[in-house]
Amino acid sequence: MPQTSILGRVGQLVRANVNALLDGAEDPEKMLDQLIRDFTDNMAEAEEAVAQTVGNLRLIEDDAKEARDTEADWGQKATAASRKADELRAAGNAIEADRFDGLAKVALRRQISFEEQIKTFDTQIAQQSELVAKLKDGLDKLRVKREELVQKRDELVSRAKMAQAQTQVQQTLRNVSVMDPTSDLGRFEERIRRQEAMARGMAEVSASSLDEQFSQLDDEGKDLEVEARLAALKKG
Repeated sequence: MPQTSILGRVGQLVRANVNALLDGAEDPEKMLDQLIRDFTDNMAEAEEAVAQTVGNLRLIEDDAKEARDTEADWGQKATAASRKADELRAAGNAIEADRFDGLAKVALRRQISFEEQIKTFDTQIAQQSELVAKLKDGLDKLRVKREELVQKRDELVSRAKMAQAQTQVQQTLRNVSVMDPTSDLGRFEERIRRQEAMARGMAEVSASSLDEQFSQLDDEGKDLEVEARLAALKKG
């Protein structure tokens, strides 16, 4: 798969609306963790692709260096053959001179061939270097996005837990409101008040009975006094 398409696919994952993904999730924390794992896996795939691109660039650079070394070597051979031809021609040996000039031409053809290869390599190196620079920059941005995603995950999980806690509190308060325990307490208090009233009533009844008894004692005392005085009058 082309490296740019891999980065593009990871970029789409980065641009995904996390909140929208969580709308239908039963467990937001697990959903976010899975999202981070998917993102990390895609990043690893992208890093491998970029590494392969960098490796290909290094191979081309090695081939270009080898081509330059070979081109220089053929240039030296052409120079050496040409000098040898000049020496032989100066010495009057035209046949050998022509042979070494022929060797010089062969060397020059080889040199030109490698110069063309070097131009091709240089073009490829320039293109690959530009691509590698873009891919590395893209990976750096993806790493930053992953950190942002992890931070967003922590924030959303914390918010989800707080919302759940608030919901539970509100539900408890609503249940308490529906139950209205104060009405039960009111009935219990009314029962106690009736018991207290009963106790006071019984106390008042008891007190009235004692008063009557003491009143009877007073009446009996008065009757005895009357009888005693009547007896005294009869004697006197």
